[in-house]
Amino acid sequence: MTTLIICLFIALLLPFIAKLPVAIAMNKLDGYNNNHPRSQQTKLTGFGARALAAHQNAFESVIIFAPAILLAIATNHTGEFIQQLAITHVVARVFYNALYLYNKGTARSLVWAVGILCSFTIVWQCI
Repeated sequence: MTTLIICLFIALLLPFIAKLPVAIAMNKLDGYNNNHPRSQQTKLTGFGARALAAHQNAFESVIIFAPAILLAIATNHTGEFIQQLAITHVVARVFYNALYLYNKGTARSLVWAVGILCSFTIVWQCI
């Protein structure tokens, strides 16, 4: 169960880590506007726009992964296979973010599919 909790913790941190490239891109765009950051983010292009999309998608991923992990823990489905799925999801999400930043769309989509499939497989294993 510890592995699942660590994976959940990392998954919860990933959106905030993914914010760092967004902040860097915003800072290069006339300085970071902390009063109206969302307005400034709409002006990002290229790397900055991709960084923002990766950041937002990291939150979207947590919406699926966190309940899957909590369900696994609540139903006592915490075996090796579930743990491997959780680890694979987290690794996929790290690669997903990097691929988004480096503008590798096809690879990014494949890695996204791996991550989301892991989350849904965790839920399926709890049925």
